Amino acid sequence: MSFLSFRLPSPAATGALLCLALATSACSTPQERAAQKQAEMASLMQIYGPACSRLGYAVDSDPWRSCILSLSTKDDLQRYGPGPGWGPGYWGGGYWGRHRW
Repeated sequence: MSFLSFRLPSPAATGALLCLALATSACSTPQERAAQKQAEMASLMQIYGPACSRLGYAVDSDPWRSCILSLSTKDDLQRYGPGPGWGPGYWGGGYWGRHRW
């Protein structure tokens, strides 16, 4: 088979494969998603719970849970950054930030 005889899949075939992949990845039930979120929160409690307790929050209280989520978010931002488009100069580094009136 020569290079010139090679054909790419049609856009319809590519779209069908993409839809099939999305459909199969979204097959988890609400119960499975809830169990996954519960396991994630249990892990966060194990990691950040002692620190929040030492900060003075009562264990299993709403402020304690809020502390856990805040510490987790802080660590995620330090580890992975704030995300695309939110770097230095997002609001002030573009055209309007450089322009001197």
